[in-house]
Amino acid sequence: MLHHVEINASDLLVTREFYDALLPDLGYELYQEWPLGFSYKYGATYLVFVQTEAAFIHSGYHRKATGLNHLAFHAESRRQVDELTDKMRRRNARMLYEDRHPYAGGPQYYALFVEGPDRLKIEIVAPE
Repeated sequence: MLHHVEINASDLLVTREFYDALLPDLGYELYQEWPLGFSYKYGATYLVFVQTEAAFIHSGYHRKATGLNHLAFHAESRRQVDELTDKMRRRNARMLYEDRHPYAGGPQYYALFVEGPDRLKIEIVAPE
């Protein structure tokens, strides 16, 4: 069982806005808040978002470099994937693999692929 994942954010306010719109729909609840961070919890697992220190902002992030590539979440249903797709589009989030949506992962893999703050890929997968 994963305990937690901590993600540094170049702009904590933008990050907070994105995940406040996404994580509650997936069953996560706001867990902690402090001036330079916040976290969401689901069961015993939580996600922590922390403002990147100024000395490291210039380093940037790219999911194809060494390190974390993406976060994938379970959806309750295909309908939930569709609802979150509409919500992310309304928020002008960058949709990934739009030409193959919702089957970008294959013919039996119904999912949303969207880019979150700092270009982290977020995947929301419906049950088979």
